Amino acid sequence: MSGSYGLAGGTARRVVVVVAGPTASGKSALALTLAEAFDGIVINADSMQVYDALRILTSRPSAADEARAPHRLYGVLPAAETCSAARWRALAVDEITAAHDAGRLPIVTGGTGLYIRALIEGLAPIPEIDEAIRQRARALHATLGGPAFHDRLAALDGEMAARLSPGDSQRMIRAFEVIEATGRSLAEWHRLPAAAGGLAQPALSLVLSPPREALYAACDGRFAAMIEAGALDEVRALDSLGLDSAAPVMKALGVRPLRRHLTGESSLGQAIAAAQQATRNYAKRQVTWFHHQIARAVVYDRRYSPEMAPDIIAVTSRFLLTE
Repeated sequence: MSGSYGLAGGTARRVVVVVAGPTASGKSALALTLAEAFDGIVINADSMQVYDALRILTSRPSAADEARAPHRLYGVLPAAETCSAARWRALAVDEITAAHDAGRLPIVTGGTGLYIRALIEGLAPIPEIDEAIRQRARALHATLGGPAFHDRLAALDGEMAARLSPGDSQRMIRAFEVIEATGRSLAEWHRLPAAAGGLAQPALSLVLSPPREALYAACDGRFAAMIEAGALDEVRALDSLGLDSAAPVMKALGVRPLRRHLTGESSLGQAIAAAQQATRNYAKRQVTWFHHQIARAVVYDRRYSPEMAPDIIAVTSRFLLTE
């Protein structure tokens, strides 16, 4: 089967399958189904699942799932590190090449739209930011706090400030350091043609886009299950690392409300409700993003379920056999 992607008589082309969609849409299960059907390797495109912390809270694949098919870029970075879109893209391209060299189908899956766009279309040509400027931006945010830092950003880059909330510290700091270093808004850089070319291989993009009510119910149910599985203990362990509050992993869905509960600022019920609301809000933003940002995708307007597998496998087979 190796070298043919599991297609009888087929010849493996160097192609990529992308499985995208909002949180709780079932994309990990779909990616695993395709990996088993086509001798594939699942490659993570979720900005939180790259970290070695919060396996439960970020819904990383279970050990049982990982035993069914190879999984790459899950839990590969320490929680203290920062994984930019550029860093992830370089790692993902290496994993895609390794999968092709092994005669296996790379299946990239995740809900981080920026990562997927960086892979398919390439990256904006933003110069490397000097580390001293990055450190000054982080220190200024720590000194001023979110709202005052947002005001400072607005004075320099009104367009990005209008897009970002005072609580979005990671993106605010990024926007601030870019305009400080280059004199140009991050939004302006993103409108320029990509410097790093897009994906070199043909790609099939499969997007799960469930109805809002079903998706929100799935978000709520999954977070409740995370609590039962030990998410509070994960957050306690994360706190013990003493990370900067601006570290990306500290922004994982559920971390802030559960930390407030652990410090006695809220009840567990209040923390769960807040985390569920934040998850629903994030899922809504993801749905909107995928509707507008992935061209020529095959869209399924349901959460993934096993009865969908035959149709999706047939679509993928046709793609793999198309010259």
